[in-house]
Amino acid sequence: MFPPVNLASIQNSESLVYLVTGATGAIGKVIARQLAANPNAEVVLVCRNSAKAEQTATDIVAATGNPKVRFELADLSRLKEIQNLAERWTGPLHALINNAACAPLARQETPEGIEMQFATNVLSYFWLIEAFSDILKASAPARIVNVASYWAGGLNLNDLEFSRRRYDNDSAYRQSKQANRMLTAAFSEKLQPFGISVNACHPGDVNSKLSNDLGFGGHETPDQGAETPVWLATHPIGMETTGRYYERKHEVDCGYIRDRQAADTLYRTCLDYNGR
Repeated sequence: MFPPVNLASIQNSESLVYLVTGATGAIGKVIARQLAANPNAEVVLVCRNSAKAEQTATDIVAATGNPKVRFELADLSRLKEIQNLAERWTGPLHALINNAACAPLARQETPEGIEMQFATNVLSYFWLIEAFSDILKASAPARIVNVASYWAGGLNLNDLEFSRRRYDNDSAYRQSKQANRMLTAAFSEKLQPFGISVNACHPGDVNSKLSNDLGFGGHETPDQGAETPVWLATHPIGMETTGRYYERKHEVDCGYIRDRQAADTLYRTCLDYNGR
């Protein structure tokens, strides 16, 4: 389902290459900026809006002095666009930071007929990991950071798209963040033998469009919000552990990660969407 990867194009490089999704958002932009503060980092922003992407990349270069910041355009709610992104990728990838999320107030569907929150917040994580797995393997040691949330729960494996239940953006968001942790568990087992770690975290509570759509504000700065995802993407702990969930740079026991049977069921369910 995913395009073949030209592994011959991946060579040893002094640069550490990071891919950050949702990179024009309040937290995503600062994740990218904090990563780019390392002069050896190459940071690729994945965005939907070209004008916002260009401005974000320009701002990060100006703030860090690191010219190795660029963007790729993709609507991550759509499988084909993720496939195209992976197909045109060249060189290594050392860390994939899945951060993109949305919380539309009313139920929406993608052109493929998939509920928007599930497509963006869950399937995009799944599709990106699947699409870039060969590249990550060839670049290993490598890591995946899934930005989840402590606001998680209520997942219904029989109604992931709110086809039977009344759609509520808060319930759909909580479900998607539980799914992020569950997929972290599933992928950690599959990718650990290849030198790839997969961890999840709650970012800080930042005032953003997403939090506002959910009816919240935020009491932390974007820099505080980005701190834990960046830590997992750069600190040795992010490679020393896998299949874990963190809040404020501390591991937190997670029942959703421990329930491997449910995580595997969700993984296999997501596989069924690869034809859509």
